[in-house]
Amino acid sequence: MPQATFLNRQALYLHPDPARVVVRPFKPSVDPRPLKEKERTRANRIVDHVMALDADTTAMLLTDVLENFQGRHRNLLEIFEARADEMEEALLPHSVFTTAQRQLVGSYFLNEYAFESAALFNPSIVAHPDQTGAPVGGCRFILSLRAVGEGHISSLTFRVGSIDADGSVTVDPIARLATIPKLRTRTPGPMGDTVDIAFRPEEEMSERVIFPLTLAQSRGIEDARFVAFAAGDATMFYATYTAYDGSAIRSELLETRDFQSFRLTPLAGTAAGGKGMALFPRKINGRYAMIARYDGENLYLLYSDDLYRWDHGTLLLTPKFPWEFVQIGNCGSPIELDDGWLLFTHGVGPVRKYSIGAVLLDKDDPSKILARSQAPLVHPDPSERAGYVPNVVYTCGAVRHKELIILPYAVSDSFSNFSTMRIDDLLMSLDS
Repeated sequence: MPQATFLNRQALYLHPDPARVVVRPFKPSVDPRPLKEKERTRANRIVDHVMALDADTTAMLLTDVLENFQGRHRNLLEIFEARADEMEEALLPHSVFTTAQRQLVGSYFLNEYAFESAALFNPSIVAHPDQTGAPVGGCRFILSLRAVGEGHISSLTFRVGSIDADGSVTVDPIARLATIPKLRTRTPGPMGDTVDIAFRPEEEMSERVIFPLTLAQSRGIEDARFVAFAAGDATMFYATYTAYDGSAIRSELLETRDFQSFRLTPLAGTAAGGKGMALFPRKINGRYAMIARYDGENLYLLYSDDLYRWDHGTLLLTPKFPWEFVQIGNCGSPIELDDGWLLFTHGVGPVRKYSIGAVLLDKDDPSKILARSQAPLVHPDPSERAGYVPNVVYTCGAVRHKELIILPYAVSDSFSNFSTMRIDDLLMSLDS
């Protein structure tokens, strides 16, 4: 089956890079779970070993660590000291650390993690809040990606790029370094912790990596679907994502105005126990609206007066065509057109083959389906079926630029690329 003839695939590929690393807490245990008694005992033995060293040996070892890792991370000594302070709650009473001891102790409770060594996939794209330097007739964008490293732990990473007037897509060179944010606040709630995090202004966008911070996210922050949400005269960027703890999933919400400070909040309600929720970019008839799949098979339209609570809604789409007989899901937030809401969908067919299609929903009443893909727009190319998960194409969100749709998508859960298409050609391909 050929790809849609109007699909213009860009010669632009984003591959995982095992050389990109962050330093993250090592307790020793699976962070962010609390230490067990055996792990506490082990941690205290490490501290005892360091405290038994004389000052010259401590200084020599610290110098050796810095020589090994300097240039791979920002502010290493500051990170070491902060990590030692974080470990205090697990430590037995001890004499006051010297500065060198504190820094060396902290280094023993950190490890480098190649956060995108296995995969870089399931992208989502929004217009950059700062259009400084945008090409004439074009725009700047921020791309989010799901990164997977050792142990199949998923985190959220970013790229910045441009769309030229003719629809050509470029992605800026990535930063050599990578970093995780500082935790500002942690607020317990009935559904779990809400956390506020922030990166430093000098840390480039492609440096920033949001790693699991709560128990519910401990094995992954997966498939963030970003949307620029109209909030009066301002724009708030939201992303629904799947929090995974190794056995259970649930949906959570990320919010930011500047992609420097973020809040991550668990969602409540009967629909929030699933995955693949996608928020409309504005309120509809005074209410928030969401596309969701909470039964693992069909898509539903949900409304809520509360952005953080989502209960069961109205059945919207069920599998209809052979390429989606197993299940369907959304591929990001709906895009507002003059003709209606454009919703990209994914379908699962024979041999668990994932393809991408589209649906057009009524602008005033999105429960009404105006047109739908009878055949997929994008499906796995025979030359690119090998990967972390074979036979998959998948996206978490496209963006409109004038009369074009810019569609980033992942191939075989391994790497990502871009396609563009004219909106009029896309709409003509849908069946009423």
